[in-house]
Amino acid sequence: MKQNNKKIAIYPGSFDPITNGHIDIIKRASLLFDHVIVAVANNEQKRPLFSENERVEMITESIREIPHTTVDSFKGLLVDYARQNNAIAVIRGLRAVSDFEYELQMALVNRKLDEQLITVFLMPHESYSYLNSSIVKELALLNGNIDCFVPEYVKTRLKNKMRKK
Repeated sequence: MKQNNKKIAIYPGSFDPITNGHIDIIKRASLLFDHVIVAVANNEQKRPLFSENERVEMITESIREIPHTTVDSFKGLLVDYARQNNAIAVIRGLRAVSDFEYELQMALVNRKLDEQLITVFLMPHESYSYLNSSIVKELALLNGNIDCFVPEYVKTRLKNKMRKK
């Protein structure tokens, strides 16, 4: 599963939009792995505010200073995408105990599908432990201050998107 002995990890998610909590997890993961792929999941059951291309663009802009990271998108099973990219690990962020049950289920299913793929749970800085994309979108919709929740570029894109609604 390794390519050139590089330890590759995938951080999958909808990232609609990416938040400072996501970026904190990406920074932490980049310290542990040789390369981190931030992978936008194209889940047709969800109705994202931003298109797949917009999310990829916002993430790319937001993490350009973090070394050894790339941004991509995928459709289908995460384990298949991980195999295609020679990844050894999946990164998942845990904000609170409430995240754990769902994330544990997903990790166990992924392990059942591919025993070689490990899941690494990372906790964001405590200042982001309550933060998620839904809260950010709701705040933006109600003209709340989101300065400390998302990068400036994402804030601008989000405010522009909300004006069009």
